[in-house]
Amino acid sequence: MLSCTRSTWPPRLVTVPGLHGSEGAHWQTWLERQFARSLRVEQADWDAPDLALWSRSLRDLLARERGPFVLAAHSFGCLAAAHALQQAPYANDVVGVLFVAPASPQKFAFAGAFDARRLGVPSILIGSQTDPWMSLAGARDLAQRFGSAFVNLGDAGHINTAAGFGPWPRAKYFVDTLVHCAAPLRFREESIEAAQHAFI
Repeated sequence: MLSCTRSTWPPRLVTVPGLHGSEGAHWQTWLERQFARSLRVEQADWDAPDLALWSRSLRDLLARERGPFVLAAHSFGCLAAAHALQQAPYANDVVGVLFVAPASPQKFAFAGAFDARRLGVPSILIGSQTDPWMSLAGARDLAQRFGSAFVNLGDAGHINTAAGFGPWPRAKYFVDTLVHCAAPLRFREESIEAAQHAFI
């Protein structure tokens, strides 16, 4: 039986920073302030990218907290988030993912094997024409493999603080889009549950 009784709405924002974390001026930090009850994945060592460990940190947070969740990942955090979703039995609690400037899996091959497979949740992937960590063609290909909507942000570097991305209203717009995309399914599930209860 479909049920949303374990969930609250709207979803909680979970930011998934990349290598070295996201400092106070970063758009992820700004985005956290735009949503109540937002969470951030923490890593034991922000300077040592390890796909399995970083993925487990996210899975542990999702298992520990009450969902549903919408993820906003950056750089290597995108790879960790995708890897976590492919491993997690509770992926239904994640209603959407925003991937921003994903790092190239080839450049982080030393951090663990990464298999870019289709995700079971709605997602948006934001690429840049001037990102030193992932070519635009690579970002577009990754979006296709994930099944993500793709957005070319143009000359935007690595879409981080150094590239001028502190407060970033479009990031909130993308997250809101994912939340609104998930809302009809949530209401449909509640309607089915109510109908089922009516016949008990």
